[in-house]
Amino acid sequence: MTKDIIAKLKENELLGRGGAGFPAGLKWEMVKSAKAEKKYIICNCSEGEPEVFKDGFILENYPKDIVNGIKIALETIDNSSAYIYLRKDYFDKFKSKLEELIKGLPITLFKKTGGYLSGEETTIFAAIEGKRQEPRIKPPFPPQKGLFGYPTLINNAETFYHIAKIAKDEYKKTCFYSISGEVENKGVYELPKDWPIEKILKETKNFPKFGPSADEASFFVQAGGGVSGEILLPNELSQPVKWLRAIIVFNREKTDCFALMKKWVNFFLENNCDKCAPCREGVYRIAEILEKNKINKQLLNDIFFVLEETSFCALGRAVVVPFSSLIEKIL
Repeated sequence: MTKDIIAKLKENELLGRGGAGFPAGLKWEMVKSAKAEKKYIICNCSEGEPEVFKDGFILENYPKDIVNGIKIALETIDNSSAYIYLRKDYFDKFKSKLEELIKGLPITLFKKTGGYLSGEETTIFAAIEGKRQEPRIKPPFPPQKGLFGYPTLINNAETFYHIAKIAKDEYKKTCFYSISGEVENKGVYELPKDWPIEKILKETKNFPKFGPSADEASFFVQAGGGVSGEILLPNELSQPVKWLRAIIVFNREKTDCFALMKKWVNFFLENNCDKCAPCREGVYRIAEILEKNKINKQLLNDIFFVLEETSFCALGRAVVVPFSSLIEKIL
């Protein structure tokens, strides 16, 4: 079953479900072909953005598939052992069940000790190694030099779920969506990965009913991440969801946009590792501007440019997306 799993991953065009969307088959191939006396596999269940809760749903309902996906990786990659890296509450909730499933396998459960950034792949290495939890420069990339300096395969919990399905020829090109906000049926749904946002909301009976009509933009959506997602208007919902597959619906009439942006910036302030000045100082300056409840667009655009172009890791670049799209489309 496992000898051709990499070919199957490529044939099914499986992309990682952790947000970056890197081709899973290529990543597996890189780790498998790397020359090293030992290798590591990490299942990332850190899921730290607000309103993103698909991994918790999968752990609750399909833990066996996650473990089977990891087991396939262990069988495919020689001299390997694995970690399941779990958010604190997920560790406490699912520890007993997972311990049953991994019994006899070279898989260790690891409890996440830091905040949101502790789910970034190189920061995970630092956490397991007992070092300061901050991102590392890339290259070298994890398949070349990852945990403890050895080639490392790191995939999201949902990715391992789909790998287990692909191994059994049961993959239907789906993904999991976290839907929340001003909706009637908040939850996680497994639906085709290329469905547009509008169809997803209608299929799950979550398309907004408030306001005169969708044409009058009585609502807006944040899609992609619970904090880092892009703001989209009703006439922009014909596109699929990118990144973390989260959809949050806001009632435009009732939403205080400054309060919403302050919520975002507080999240980024609390979860900043303070390693690089552009992100550390840029987020602080955004918070300062928002305190005045008045937008200085030119100054913010300058800060956004610096964050996008010079931040050390993806967190700094992700800061720009929600603020710039909200300011451009709503304010």
